[in-house]
Amino acid sequence: SQQIQFADDMQEFSKFPTKTGRRSLSRSISQSSTDSYSSAASYTDSSDDEVSPREKQQTNSKGSSNFCVKNIKQAEFGRREIEIAEQDMSALISLRKRAQGEKPLAGAKIVGCTHITAQTAVLIETLCALGAQCRWSACNIYSTQNEVAAALAEAGVAVFAWKGESEDDFWWCIDRCVNVDGWQANMILDDGGDLTHWVYKKYPSVFKKIRGIVEESVTGVHRWELWEGRSRDLRELAAVCSDLPLPSPRLYQLSKAGKLCVPAMNVNDSVTKQKFDNLYCCRESILDGLKRTTDVMFGGKQVVVCGYGEVGKGCCAALKALGAIVYVTEIDPICALQACMDGFRVVKLSEVIRQVDVVITCTGNKNVVTREHLDRMKNSCIVCNMGHSNTEIDVTSLRMPELTWERVRSQVDHVIWPDGKRVVLLAEGRLLNLSCSTVPTFVLSITATTQALALIELYNAPEGRYKQDVYLLPKKMDEYVASLHLPSFDAHLTELTDDQAKYLGLNKNGPFKPNYY
Repeated sequence: SQQIQFADDMQEFSKFPTKTGRRSLSRSISQSSTDSYSSAASYTDSSDDEVSPREKQQTNSKGSSNFCVKNIKQAEFGRREIEIAEQDMSALISLRKRAQGEKPLAGAKIVGCTHITAQTAVLIETLCALGAQCRWSACNIYSTQNEVAAALAEAGVAVFAWKGESEDDFWWCIDRCVNVDGWQANMILDDGGDLTHWVYKKYPSVFKKIRGIVEESVTGVHRWELWEGRSRDLRELAAVCSDLPLPSPRLYQLSKAGKLCVPAMNVNDSVTKQKFDNLYCCRESILDGLKRTTDVMFGGKQVVVCGYGEVGKGCCAALKALGAIVYVTEIDPICALQACMDGFRVVKLSEVIRQVDVVITCTGNKNVVTREHLDRMKNSCIVCNMGHSNTEIDVTSLRMPELTWERVRSQVDHVIWPDGKRVVLLAEGRLLNLSCSTVPTFVLSITATTQALALIELYNAPEGRYKQDVYLLPKKMDEYVASLHLPSFDAHLTELTDDQAKYLGLNKNGPFKPNYY
């Protein structure tokens, strides 16, 4: 295979946080960890009880206290939420039924750090059904559905999470999952890289014995790079098609330096994550989040979407369908050309900032919308983020004495200029679809099934198959995940004949895509 390096942007690694105050500490947690999350399924708010869960003595019906949640008495409500989620996660349930007899994760001790919602609870209980022992914390201080965490604790899962954790609580919960007598993790499932970072820095002896890491987010993938002091944006242009995936080039230098002593699977860049979670999920959740928070009518509105990757494509398609006039900003000429061919005008943000009604960021970058842009916006312009984290909009520049903040409803702030102009800021610049709406369960089923298969693959792989590097999910597995979801649509695949397969140079059972796809 050939690998070409497009960029080598040196960045300084932010060292492990000390108790120096909330603002500085928050910068050392991945930005996604502090993104707000609001679920329509959440029965209670974190403000309903001022007593910290860490100070409570709780036991489940079996007498176990090996957990820390907001209120164990909410378990019955949480169980209902999990059962509802299972109805639209048929592929993951199918995987559970097919594999639970074989117990492919027997002996696996998985420590996880993800959003704790009804959908991820289905994943956790699937891993347990396949033989794993699990200890779990939340990757985001606002994302936990308290009743779901209670249901998991009642079922015997060692879960340490609640909605509205402080940043000290966040690290305490992670540590409680890792640091336990008589139990040592041998697998990691992470979303954002904080758990992996914690184990790597504080428990190096445990880290060296980990058999595999599965990372779900672009945040975590890039944070691994920062340990080496480098941020690399590499892409595979060509690869030999085989069942074994090639190492992800993003972590090539870290592996070469001998710092990554564990094989890892980069689920974020799998086709089933990029093409479904990022595109189709955002196509629906962008409208859900905007409607819930602003009641805006999109017909005739002028909207600028910053970034035309998979997230941007989904947002633009949804907005265009409702009659909005959509502009796109892009740095990549290929994505820009795609936007043009899809019927969108590609502009610089400064060219349209005075006239647009809605600004949506989808880049994964920082300072995409600056104070200069915000100063030039029209009255009542709506500003929100659908991208990587809360760095895309320069919200810090709005917390100045000359500007007034007015909370008008949950996750909606009016920022008022001295002349009376108002800008409508959603979720304080954090992820709109995680903060102001819910994410379609079916899409989460695709991602969760991918995570489960990645864990099974790494745990059961024969010695030598995976070296101390980061790998993409094998295309065979990507295709298997997709095939599990086709029955939901009563879809029927066409099969290649032997002659056709020979003509194309493919195995008639796949994989049908090369590794670089």
